[in-house]
Amino acid sequence: MIQSETGFIAAIDLGTSKITGVVGRRNENNVISILACETIPSDQCIRRGLVYNIEETGAKVRKLVSLLENKLGRKIGKVYIPIAGQSLHTVDFRERMQLPPSGIVTAEIIAQLRKEAEKYNPEMTGRYAIADVEYFLDGKPEKNPVGITCSIIEANYKMIVGRPNIIANIQKSIRDRTQVDIAGYTVGALASAAIALNEEEKELGCAFIDFGAGTTTLSIYKGGILRRMVVVPFGGRTITKDICELNFIESDAEQYKIKFGKAHENQDNLLSSPFFSKPDIDLVELNKVIRMRIDEIVANLKKQIELSGYAGQLGAGIVMTGGASQLKNLDIYLTEKLKMPVRQASAKKSFINNFPELANDPSLTQALGLLLFGTEDCEKKPVLETASEKTMQEEQDFSKKTSDRKRKGDKKKTEKNSEEKKRTDSFFSKMGNILGEMFSEDENN
Repeated sequence: MIQSETGFIAAIDLGTSKITGVVGRRNENNVISILACETIPSDQCIRRGLVYNIEETGAKVRKLVSLLENKLGRKIGKVYIPIAGQSLHTVDFRERMQLPPSGIVTAEIIAQLRKEAEKYNPEMTGRYAIADVEYFLDGKPEKNPVGITCSIIEANYKMIVGRPNIIANIQKSIRDRTQVDIAGYTVGALASAAIALNEEEKELGCAFIDFGAGTTTLSIYKGGILRRMVVVPFGGRTITKDICELNFIESDAEQYKIKFGKAHENQDNLLSSPFFSKPDIDLVELNKVIRMRIDEIVANLKKQIELSGYAGQLGAGIVMTGGASQLKNLDIYLTEKLKMPVRQASAKKSFINNFPELANDPSLTQALGLLLFGTEDCEKKPVLETASEKTMQEEQDFSKKTSDRKRKGDKKKTEKNSEEKKRTDSFFSKMGNILGEMFSEDENN
């Protein structure tokens, strides 16, 4: 757990509409102090929660990290990343153990069961998390089995699995194309639930819906345990693209959706808005398109709640979060369609002790939730030389300087000797010439 004033946890949420980076410190009470938060548009490089364009994603992450570092005044060495995508879903894995007569469940037995679960690798999929576990002692459920006698203990693990190559493109875009390493991965839906849901909601039972831009994730909790998780491959950007069919460019369609879109009709009179002075904008048609897509998404959610086996048993109703959950009157629409109370959630105030505007933003729920799972210091520290390394380096430098001086001295000495030799040779050469001329004259005479 990062408590030092010199360290921090950093996370990057790869969203379909935007990439968000957040840096914070977490104290011994699990309370986070946010140090920096930056967001840049994804621009189609992320699709339905998965990295689509590796080069562009890498470039955007580099830019985002640079923005965060400028705010921090420090370097980021590694980050935590969420795992998302429409292929994610829960599967059950059961492990049981026979105990001797009057056997007592020990912590070692629980650890052994967990170890067996961690070996499980489902065919054609990747295992990305063990979300929860439910114990049964001689067929009866027991939340805290350690210390209780039984003949057979069974553990039912809720695994989150998905396509096996989800992580591959994340590594190629971040680890291989930036100067930043990956500290760890967390399933995005678990991060959102950890920071947004109350324990009472998990116990009573709730449908936790994360409305993202590319996907909508449903997590069913009951008895304090995740019972089912599934991803619907439609989200806020799907609605925006539907609006584009009314002959709008995507940026305008997004603005119309945000400012004037409604999931349910009420008494608001938006026709008086000066923004809608243009004659080619049909509010009725705009909201008809929006509700058609919302109808499809919620029909899928309703079916999945029924398949979970917990329809009619979710005492805490619906808890929704995510950027697309901010569509006007969506809570009224869900209450009417799913016959349950609805609460819009963001990061709980008990987890964030500053920047309330960030904690209150449903689009940041997942990014902030990632900080709860960080265990490593993500700050990039400067490399410091040890005393012995420094001494060794100084000795090497001194030896090099001495050697250089000796080579220079030897070179000068060689040059000096060469000059003297040249002068000597020249002297004897001249003398030889004089004597030669003398002898030549004698011979001629």
